[in-house]
Amino acid sequence: MLDDADRRILRQYQADPSASTAQLAERAGLTPATCWRRIERMQDAGVIRGVRGVIDWRALGYTVEVSLRITLDKSAPRAFDDFAAAARKIPEVLEIQTFLGQVDARLGIIARDVEHYQEIYRERVLALPHITDIDALMHVARVKFDEQVPL
Repeated sequence: MLDDADRRILRQYQADPSASTAQLAERAGLTPATCWRRIERMQDAGVIRGVRGVIDWRALGYTVEVSLRITLDKSAPRAFDDFAAAARKIPEVLEIQTFLGQVDARLGIIARDVEHYQEIYRERVLALPHITDIDALMHVARVKFDEQVPL
């Protein structure tokens, strides 16, 4: 269970993951040693899963983002596993989600331009196993994107 001190650490960590333990401790009102032990405990427990670099793919020339809603042939015993394994191999697929309901999966795809997207779609997406239907949604704007958990 997390207590108030853990939540203070996590709030500061989310706001500035590059901050030193001493800085986090000061902002959370703890000693550096206590803060370090708590961070280590939360890492061991899987609460803190890591720190990562976030790269703006638009700055690298990817201007198109598409979400594909996929319906799979659920009569095939390994449809989800086969589909996910094959989709993971497409470098432009940044995200794979699976669902319960009418839509079975969603792929988040980036492409340099519309022509590049069409190439990805025709040559790689349509070759994925067990697909019965695809609905494409081209992203226009990201209104909100926040990975910070409310603590």
